[in-house]
Parts: sequence; structure tokens; C-alpha cells
Amino acid sequence: MHVIFNPEAGGLRRHPRRFQRTLALLREKRPGRFQRTLALLREKWPEVQAIATEGPQTAGPIAARCVEQESGLILIAGGDGTINEALAGVAGSTVPLGILPFGNANVLANELGLGNNPLRAAALLPACAPIPISLGRMTTSAGARLFVCMAGVGFDARTVRIVDPALKRRIGKFSYWLYAFQQIGVRLPSFRVRVSGREYLSSFALFSRVRNYGGDLAIARRANLIEDRFAIVLFSGESTLLYVKYLLGAVFNALDNMDGVRVLDSASVEVEPLGGESLDLQLDGEHAGFGAARFEIVEGNIRLLIPAPYLSVMTPATVRLQYESP
Repeated sequence: MHVIFNPEAGGLRRHPRRFQRTLALLREKRPGRFQRTLALLREKWPEVQAIATEGPQTAGPIAARCVEQESGLILIAGGDGTINEALAGVAGSTVPLGILPFGNANVLANELGLGNNPLRAAALLPACAPIPISLGRMTTSAGARLFVCMAGVGFDARTVRIVDPALKRRIGKFSYWLYAFQQIGVRLPSFRVRVSGREYLSSFALFSRVRNYGGDLAIARRANLIEDRFAIVLFSGESTLLYVKYLLGAVFNALDNMDGVRVLDSASVEVEPLGGESLDLQLDGEHAGFGAARFEIVEGNIRLLIPAPYLSVMTPATVRLQYESP
């Protein structure tokens, strides 16, 4: 078992002892009730090796080396950004990928019901099944990148780009909301979105595989990691004041019937800036460049450890029959 951890992840910096306790739990060095729940896990993977990332874009090469070494299980201890980086090294292999949530938002962990507590997430691992899931792929003039949770274009991607890294280190995901509200009154450029042969204008487009946004706000309520599609939510309007209304719509589950919002489903989508406007892109909460892009589903790319409750609620019956509880 390889644990790839990001020393700069928000939760790990704030709670370094919790990470050591999590490793001790996996290595059976602490007595307690969690040990009994992890007995099966230790039978299959008795050795635990922890590997620290060495900076941005290093989790992928580390994960690739773990795959080459025939790792039995790769756990990512970090946030959604670290998980995103690791995808490049794991995608296409049969090595299961699990999550120990140590990030600021932990969108994927919360989507699966693992929560924000890595000790609890570790204790739930034996009740998870390695399920093949599809990833999203963004292709731009700079190349292709994979993502697991969501892609954002326009307003939210711009916010991700301008947020102060020092403030993010201090207050975590709340820094994004602070910078988003600071943009009230700023003009948002519209861009073109093509879905299933039709064109739309939008100032913020979300192509999501998960229901929650930022770990605690449900925007793409039709999203499902098990199904090979994006839940698409398009927001129109160049005034940021409209986004106060959209936020309330998300809070009260009213986006589907709100003026200025379109909710769609598709396995592919394209975006293109209008004129000479700059167009920000983000993947899994990290800025991912500028310009025109194509987003598409890449089927069955990773084997993600998914808890049984998520499977029972979100999976079609034909897939549920393939799940065998340990």
C-alpha cells in the first residue's frame, strides 16, 4: 500500500499529528476499535509506504512509479488538487485509488460520503469496492489533462486564478468565497458553449461529475460518478449581481427553473471565447489555463474505492449487481 501525501495540503499542515495517527492506524501501531475494521485491509496490503510530493505536478510521476512497482493500493492524502495530479499516473491501470481527505474542500471525499476526517475515511476503506469510473478530459492548445470532479469555465475559474495563495493557506476554501464576493460589480465576459449541436452563451459553465461544489454547496444535483456523462450547468449574464440570485437558487434547489440558468447532460462539450476576451479554465479547483477547450468523458479510466452507501444510491441496478461486499 502506497500513501502519497502532500505536505502542503491544508488539512495536513493544520493537523500534522492527525496524518501520523492515520499512518499508525494503517500500520496497526495503535490499539482501538478502528484496528478491527481494518483487519481485511492489512491482510491484503500488509506493508504501508508513505511518499511525500515534492511540489506541484509531482504526484502524477510518483503515482506512475507506484504502478510500475505493482502497488496493490494507492491512497492519496491531500486535497482535490493532489488527487487530480495523481490521475495522470494511475489512469489506465488496474491499481485501486483511495482517498484520505487532508485538503481544504475535499470535494471528492464528501461526494463519496467519506467526509473530512481522514481517520474515519481510513476506517471505511474495507467497506469500499474498487469500481471502474470514467474521467473527464480537457483538451486545449497546450495539450490534454484529466479531471475527476469538475471543470469550470469563466467566473469560478477566474476566482481560482486571482485568489491569494497566502490567504488560502490561512483560511482554506473560504478564501474562494471571499474573492468571489469581491468581484460583485465586475463585468464578466460571455463565451460560447457547444453542447449536442446547440450553442449557448454563458459567463460561468460547470461540467461536473459530482453533485457538490466546494464540498458543501450542491449545484450539479444531477451529477453521478458512475454514469458516463457530465452534469452541465450554464449561467448567463455579464453582471456579477446576477450570481447572488444564482447562489440563492443553488441553496434552495431552484436552479433548474431559474431564468439565466440551463441544466443539461452530455458526454462532450466545447467552449470558445468571444472576440479577444480572455477565458479562464479550472479543473478540480485548480487553475488550468486559458482559451478554447474541449471536454469529454474518457470511459473506465481508474478504479476508485467507493463506499457501499454511495453505490447503493447512485449506481444503476445492473452495476450494483457487480458489487461484492468484502
